[in-house]
Amino acid sequence: MKVAIASDHDGYDYKELTREFLLKEGYEIEDFGTSSNSSCDYLDFVVPAAQAVADKRCDIGIVFGKSGNSEAMAANRVAGIRCTIAWDKKSARLGKEHNNANMLSIGQDMISDQDLIGILDSWLKVRFKGGKYTRRLNKLESMLSR
Repeated sequence: MKVAIASDHDGYDYKELTREFLLKEGYEIEDFGTSSNSSCDYLDFVVPAAQAVADKRCDIGIVFGKSGNSEAMAANRVAGIRCTIAWDKKSARLGKEHNNANMLSIGQDMISDQDLIGILDSWLKVRFKGGKYTRRLNKLESMLSR
């Protein structure tokens, strides 16, 4: 499975920790940046990562910022992206189980580095439930295409 990762300067450290974790777990990674803690604009990195997921060049994506909010909002502007924000394992799990999230946004200032791996692991391992959630996602898609 190929994972797009991206961050701004405020999420850089967790992006790098995530890279190490994903490689150790056997995932292929495409890193869209940033490459340091120097101030930058999240849009320059998050949108290309989201586009790679939408275009199926990457299977899923994980993005990072200070809170994760801006990154999730930017990713969700790309057609075909369902980016969930997670601040704990439960929100990560539900984002995938109920919303079939193909991207995850994490705020580096919102969680501890000890919690990061649990959140990632929870989101990566859970599967979409389907059923009534499929109906709701289809309804959402039809509303957005009007």
